Amino acid sequence: MNLYDPYSIPSAFITHAANVLVDTPGGLSGREVVRYCTDYAVNFDVNIPHASYQFAPSNKSTALNKNLSAFSPQQQYRIIKELCELDRFKNNQQVKDLKIKLVSRFAQFASADTESEINETLIEETSHWLENYPESLKLYKEALTKFENEIYTRNLLDDLRLSLEKLLQAVFRNGKSLEHQITNLGEHLNEKGGSKELTNMFVKLVEYYSKYQNTYVKHDDAVIEEEIEFIFEITSSFMKHIIRLAQA
Repeated sequence: MNLYDPYSIPSAFITHAANVLVDTPGGLSGREVVRYCTDYAVNFDVNIPHASYQFAPSNKSTALNKNLSAFSPQQQYRIIKELCELDRFKNNQQVKDLKIKLVSRFAQFASADTESEINETLIEETSHWLENYPESLKLYKEALTKFENEIYTRNLLDDLRLSLEKLLQAVFRNGKSLEHQITNLGEHLNEKGGSKELTNMFVKLVEYYSKYQNTYVKHDDAVIEEEIEFIFEITSSFMKHIIRLAQA
């Protein structure tokens, strides 16, 4: 249950974000805090309390916190997200976790012009088909939020895998893991009159998909960003076809 005020980002989260961005290994220096914040202040025409480097380095997280507090929620969202995306934080798990929390809890403050590279029609159709499978839909939307905000980690892949797994569990009314649903899936396709060729291809693709997920979900550093869009779309296609047949 989300208890956050939909019209603001809580001060506790702003404090947390400032601490992570400054105190984490390789975090922002005091001078960088001032430089980044003043750039945003000029762009957004906002007055900030710390626009010059006149505080001790030990207080730099407090300075970032107070500066962030001067911006609107939409501006705070953009600033924190863009700071998380600095090259210096590329391999920083604390900052990755911060970005995940930001985009999953406060997506309402994301810029309306953010564009997804995924086939939008496919995403809309899949979301529609999943409406009767709320557990699966929730995970699917969480994966989409991460994709749209360029959080290409094993969490995104895991959300997709689990979304498909929950769908199959609901359709077949069991609690089996994805890799143990292959036989059920083949039988389901046959029972619904699918061609032998398509059934064999579909089952084999899901089998390879499961192996792919087991490899990359366990090893965050091994995730290949260029493959994420394909995995997202093939997961969507699997789901659409499975639900169509289940409702036939």
